[in-house]
Formats: sequence, C-alpha cells, structure tokens
Amino acid sequence: MTTFERAEAAVAASRIDAALEHAKREPYWMDDARRPEALPAARGSLRADLAVVGGGYTGLWTALMAKERDPDRRVVLLEANRIGWAASGRNGGFCEASLTHGASNGERHLPDEVAQLHELGIQNIREFGETVRRYGVDCEWSESGVIKVATEPHQAGWLMRTAAQHPDAVYLDRERMRAEVDSPVFHAGLLELEGNVMVNPARLAWELRRVCLQLGVEIYEHSPVIGLKAEPDDILLTVGGVERRTAQQPLATLSAKRVALATNVFPSLLKRSRLFTVPVWDYALMSNPLTPEQSQSLGWKGRQGLADLNNRFHYVRITRDDAGRDRILYGGYDAVYHYGKGLKTEYYHREETYRRLVAHFYETFPVLGDIGFSHAWGGAVDSCSRFFSFFTRAHGDRVVASAGYTGLGVGATRFGANVTLDLLDGLDTERTRLDLVKKKPIPFPPEPLAWLGVRITTAEMNRSDRRQGKRGLWLSTLDAIGMGFDS
Repeated sequence: MTTFERAEAAVAASRIDAALEHAKREPYWMDDARRPEALPAARGSLRADLAVVGGGYTGLWTALMAKERDPDRRVVLLEANRIGWAASGRNGGFCEASLTHGASNGERHLPDEVAQLHELGIQNIREFGETVRRYGVDCEWSESGVIKVATEPHQAGWLMRTAAQHPDAVYLDRERMRAEVDSPVFHAGLLELEGNVMVNPARLAWELRRVCLQLGVEIYEHSPVIGLKAEPDDILLTVGGVERRTAQQPLATLSAKRVALATNVFPSLLKRSRLFTVPVWDYALMSNPLTPEQSQSLGWKGRQGLADLNNRFHYVRITRDDAGRDRILYGGYDAVYHYGKGLKTEYYHREETYRRLVAHFYETFPVLGDIGFSHAWGGAVDSCSRFFSFFTRAHGDRVVASAGYTGLGVGATRFGANVTLDLLDGLDTERTRLDLVKKKPIPFPPEPLAWLGVRITTAEMNRSDRRQGKRGLWLSTLDAIGMGFDS
C-alpha cells in the first residue's frame, strides 16, 4: 500500500465526519465579497471585429491582448455564465511556466521542441508578470516557487536525478525538506523557483475582466452561444441566454470578422474538436484558519506550492485570507471521468473524494490536529491525450479554438491566447510554426471505449504507485502510442 492508502485505513470515520461538518460546498476562491456584480446579457444585433466565446483565462487573455495589439479593434466577449466561474475560478492557483504539463511530458510528445518551449514558457510567465504590474492586477501574485515532494522513499532518488540534470533546481534531503515544510510523509523535495508563481485564481479572473473593460472590451455574461454559422463576410453567432431561446428565437446575434473559441471543457462549437477532450473531475479542500502557533510549527516560510510525484498526485498550497490568517488548500488525487463526457451539476461534489482528501491531509500534517475544513469543491478539467493545449482552425482561419490545457492552464492559457491571435491575424510567428500548434493530440475513442479505457488506466496508475512507479504493459503501451502521461 502507498502512504495515502494506509492513511485512508487509519483515520477514523468520525474524525472525517467532524472535519467536513461545517465545510461549505462551494469554491473557497469564489466565496469572496470582492466578486464583481454580474454584467448584462447580450441583446439584439451586435457586431465586432473579434468575438471571443468564453470568459475564463483563455478568453480573457485573448480579448485583453487583442486590444493591446490594436486598440481600435472592436472586441466582444460572450460568457455563458459568469466570468471565471468554472476552472479559472476553482483551481489551485499554481501558475507555472511549462507549456507541456512538465518537461518529461513535453520530451515524450515534442522532443525536438522541448528547449524552445521551455524558453517560450519562461518568456510567457515573465510577460504575464509584467501585465500584472502594468495594470495593477490584484491577484496575490507571489513568485514563491514550487517544491516537488517525495512521499515514498524511492521517489527521493527520482528527485536527486532530476536535480542533477537541472542546475536551477535545488534538491532538499529529508531534513532540509522538513525544515521547509514540516510533514512526516515528505522524504525529500525539489525546489523549482524559476517560472513558478502562486496566485488567487478567482481574483486573477476578475482583475483580467476589469482590465478588459478598461481597454474597451464589451463583455456580456449569461450569454451562451448556441450556434456558429460561417457567412461570406462574417461569422454569425447566436446567443441563447438564460431564457433558453433557440436558434430560431435567439436572445442576441453577433456578427464578427474573426472568432476565438475559448470554451475549453465545455463542448466546442466546432464539432471536429470534441473528440480531442474529455472532462475529468478534480476536487479540493480548504482548511479552517491556522492559529499563529500552528503556522509557526508547520514552517512553510517560503510559501511554495507543493506537488507530490505519484501518478495520482496531490497539489497543496498555503494562502492567507482577508483576516491575515493562514489556510491550506489540499486537492487532487482522484481524477474522475463520468460515462458520456458528463458535465452534470451533481458531479461538482463528490463526498467520497472529500473524505479521502481529509484522511490524506491529516496524514500529511499531523501537527495541525483536527483543524477541519471551511470549503470543499470540485470542477471539470479539459483533458486531452497529450495533456497540453491544441488548436483548431476553421472557416478559412476566421475561427480558431484552443483547448486541452489539462489542469496547468493558469499560465499556459496566456500563451494559447497569443497563438490564437497570431492565427486569426494571419501572422507567421515563432509560435505558429511550432508543432505544438500544428499537430493535434490523439483523439479519444467513442463510448463505451473511452469510459473503459479510463477505468483501466486509473487502475493501472494505482498499481504503478504501489510498485514504486513501475509501469505495466497497459501504461507502457499508452506511452508508446502517445497517450501516456508522466506527472
């Protein structure tokens, strides 16, 4: 058994019940008095030079940079719900430079571009930070870095070998790791400062919204696009609205010269893109506030993000609430796929996973005792088979969609927005010449094969974690055909 499987058996059910008793079933980041008031829905007949569909990070960055490139360009952004309500406001706030969900994953899929993509990723994060400072974006931007932690003894060797190949990374043995963050399950760590930033994800989305409005972007919320039709001169979008209007009786129409689709996990308006992504559900907890004594006993003065090395990995971070008290976000491990690519409301919460995460948290941080949790939530991640973004062009390159960011999109969506604008503007750039942009991931099979494949893969990943990371025939085969992933 792994460390965390043993924890599930060791923590009493009554202790878990008490930990979750008062936890709100909503994202901690969204439970914030600073959330801006909703913007009006689209009405009537609208026109734009550029229409952006989707109000998460991808859409917001696309709209913002479109206005920076050409202030006279009329940009209209349509959001089906509220700005940042989905993955952009629910994630852990890890903003990393990698454009390929880690160097080893990039090496597997795009070995000839790894060095170039690393440099482009670092440049993207640097420009991200410059934007934050230029517009005074209040998103709790912190260049604190990330520590990859070994939670099993054999993983320490992995980190030591990685450190030898990456001079910018610092290997932390058990003693030094526990001096950084005191946990008995941390056997070693690898501190990576370059290109690793922590943010408040919801406030980042709301602040990008503010900057877009400041630059003249027209934003409409509660305006789901239900149809896309290519006409000789324009692309016509029909907006259904909360009244559930149909294409025959739309709430609004928008004619645009160019369209950027940034709906990510939600079904693409380009049907050809739909086989490339599946929604994978991820869950997280936020602890109750730590006392000053608890914060002191834990250490964590560097306030780095943490991620372990298991196939079923956790992401962990410390944050500070508006009262100045430390809290700990603890998420990951279960990655759940529902038959038929379901996006049902009931999937946003999974008590089984919440209980499992409580047990893992208490094993990781015994010094905090029965601290309990204030919030528990989940959401869907747009996962593709290579675990990083892809791009689809349509209608004579007048429409471009990007998706597939797979849980590492806080930073990468800005890069994807730049690619989208390059393509829509007809530019030949270093970005558009990348195989990352020109090539697609392997599509997922139809049901029931997709569901069966995910079930088998999950079981084999569990088995791999129990066998010190050794990958069996199933995972090795997926690796060979380009559908594998090494976290």
